[in-house]
Amino acid sequence: MRPGEVEPTVVVIDDDEEIREGLQGLLGSVGLRVELFGSVQEFLGSARPDRPGCLVLDVRLPGRSGLDFHDDLAMANVHMPVIFISGHADVPMSVRAMKAGAVEFLTKPVRHQDLLDAIQRALDQDRIRREDDKAVAELRASLDTLTLREREVMVLVVAGLQNKQIAHEIGVTEATVKVHRGQLMRKMRARSLAELVRMADKLKLSHPKSKPSSTKV
Repeated sequence: MRPGEVEPTVVVIDDDEEIREGLQGLLGSVGLRVELFGSVQEFLGSARPDRPGCLVLDVRLPGRSGLDFHDDLAMANVHMPVIFISGHADVPMSVRAMKAGAVEFLTKPVRHQDLLDAIQRALDQDRIRREDDKAVAELRASLDTLTLREREVMVLVVAGLQNKQIAHEIGVTEATVKVHRGQLMRKMRARSLAELVRMADKLKLSHPKSKPSSTKV
């Protein structure tokens, strides 16, 4: 774990108490923080702060099944990585889980090293996603400092238009475009056009379908 990072948590949801306790012992032996639940309902009834981690989820559970719960997470835009474990797996079940984005699908009895490897991949995946989300949030904060005209120029710049073309497109002088371009590069902290294009890609900015306003500044 990196300095300053919150300790990740491996959440285990399995209705078999013996398996839960076995996994707690295994994961605890390698220094992983573990939380145990016997059902999806029990998990949902607990306090759920947003913190790094992954979910080890049994497929067959009382009430809401593991597969259905995984679908619920996706619909709720919850990105917690999931590792499925099952003692009653079949091919369609495993295919459904993997297509839905599961990190791994393991059959019981689970080989310890296979599970530990899958958990490490899941934790790495969650860390990378969180780092990316943080970077995008910082980019959005910078984007919010742009004026409407600067944002308009940025979209056209990353679309590949030259200053003269942008000036014609939005109805201002080329000198004005250069000023806006310099300001937006400074505010976005972009050191090059290539870096600005990568930022716009992360922010999902694209060329407007209709011609921008010709209001002069």
